[in-house]
Amino acid sequence: MINNFCKKPLWECSKTLAAVAQGQKPADVVIRDAKLVNVCTAEIQEGIDVAIAQGRIAYLGSAEHCIGESTQVIDAQGQYIAPGFLDGHIHVESSMMGVGEYARAVVPHGTTGIYMDPHEICNVLGLDGVKVMDEDAHRTPLKTMITTPSCVPAVPGFEDTGSFVGPEDVAETMSWPSVVGLGEMMNFPGILGGTDHAHGEVGATLEAGKIVTGHYSMPETDRGLNAYIASGVRCCHESTRAEDALAKMRFGMYAMLRYGSAWKDLPVLAEAVTGNDIDTRYAVLVSDDTHPHTLVADGHLDHIVRTAVELGIDPVTAIQMVTINCAQCFQMDHDLGSIAPGKCADIVFLDNLEDLRVTRVLIDGDVVAEDGKPTFDLEPFVFPAWVTHSMHLGLDITPETFAVPVPEGASNTAARIRTIEVIPGKVGTFETHVDLPVIEGLLESDTGLDVLKTFVFERHHETGTFGYGFVKGFGIKRGAMASTVAHDAHNLLVVGTNDDDMALAANTLASCGGGMVVVADGEILGLVELPIAGLMDALPAEELSAKVHALEGAWEKIGCTMPSPFMTMALIPLACLPELRLTNRGLVDCTTFQFASLLAAQ
Repeated sequence: MINNFCKKPLWECSKTLAAVAQGQKPADVVIRDAKLVNVCTAEIQEGIDVAIAQGRIAYLGSAEHCIGESTQVIDAQGQYIAPGFLDGHIHVESSMMGVGEYARAVVPHGTTGIYMDPHEICNVLGLDGVKVMDEDAHRTPLKTMITTPSCVPAVPGFEDTGSFVGPEDVAETMSWPSVVGLGEMMNFPGILGGTDHAHGEVGATLEAGKIVTGHYSMPETDRGLNAYIASGVRCCHESTRAEDALAKMRFGMYAMLRYGSAWKDLPVLAEAVTGNDIDTRYAVLVSDDTHPHTLVADGHLDHIVRTAVELGIDPVTAIQMVTINCAQCFQMDHDLGSIAPGKCADIVFLDNLEDLRVTRVLIDGDVVAEDGKPTFDLEPFVFPAWVTHSMHLGLDITPETFAVPVPEGASNTAARIRTIEVIPGKVGTFETHVDLPVIEGLLESDTGLDVLKTFVFERHHETGTFGYGFVKGFGIKRGAMASTVAHDAHNLLVVGTNDDDMALAANTLASCGGGMVVVADGEILGLVELPIAGLMDALPAEELSAKVHALEGAWEKIGCTMPSPFMTMALIPLACLPELRLTNRGLVDCTTFQFASLLAAQ
């Protein structure tokens, strides 16, 4: 695969690198006296110099012969150096920032490259939205590799999105310079069922010689998983049990061990490594979704590596999981993922291998961060008007909109209904059954049972359609919440205890262009405006972090104490995850992939 993400391709500078390595030409940069974290051999080498020319590494060893009058010399003073960190699966939109501000937030934490799946904006604005993200990314030193969104919609036939991506679209994007593969194939039922749509997208990617990334969320590791991998899917970030991750690695699939703001699977998945005597080359650490407060307070991949070490994974092994393993997964290790001759000079300085504090970051031999601060400046990115005006509901939402009629077949006094029970810190849900009283022919939220009304409104094509159901597990005692961050169609999602507050929450977001809001007793307690496709804002990470922190405080005021509750709420409509979900078309049984009645079987 040709790498379009380095200062110069190797074939343009190979002659220069060979000359610099032999001392025939001076290096542009020389790093002196470092402890090299050699991810190729899983060892630490002390007293290593690194000579860099034209953005690539020319020499490792004692580089005095590479230093000329114009050579920039960086004294590592015995610090550790490691390859730049790579995030193998990330949705930048979940940071609520554009790629430019996202780069300013993560590069100082050692992240030099990301494999971005922009299916959030694609579900709202189509591939034109992806192009806007790509344009924003090109202004930054962060290497932003795109995997074309594969599931727009996530599961065809169960929701209405703002756009559609099919095999012909995927084939066209494979010629884009920034595209390195196919985004997570969430439609595993389509793969297992042999649909032309799913296999057509995978086939177009494989024909282009690029990587198919996966999403196999079922706790099944036999025929289905074998079939999914055999179709050409190379990696998967949806393991929630150690045995799932281990099975995937044993089948030659890269198991991406996730540790984001809400989906904290790593503590369980680490047991696949620490509890087994295995080669870890197929293990990769990823963030998937990270909101700005996490980035500001804890960091990015450096935080995940630290967590892995705390869980008992060897530091060098953990660093391999965000460097060479990831690069090999995407077949880009000829350029990225290691500090070795010929490779891109993407280098992270670390003060030690316990705290793993990043002190300096180089990308293509240029210093891009020092002591936790970016050294590059960016002008504000101007988003087109069609990106910032994406709320098209097609109906006026009033308190009466949220009336839930008693399902046909229920008694006049009570109804046993299906509820979506959320799991704190996990992506899965349970289908549970609850008895609700019937009041004047309607069903209402019941905070005593922790059961809340939930509505999903289509917001892309002014259809005025919506689905409704009930959710359990948030612990909310009063008020309502609404969000246009509602995976993956990103329709308008509203959850609440009463109709008045639900209407206020919905209309607040309709008027501001989208975002996330918490209201109670007719008052807005917390609001994060996200006018860019209803998903992002142009604010820096620190400002967004403060808004998100205030929103979390608002959740606590109305009774919820789970971590990142708005991220858990955002998965209620995601019809590719078990067990029960709600889209604008209605309740979906995600174990059988059929629409479900609100009324549970008696």
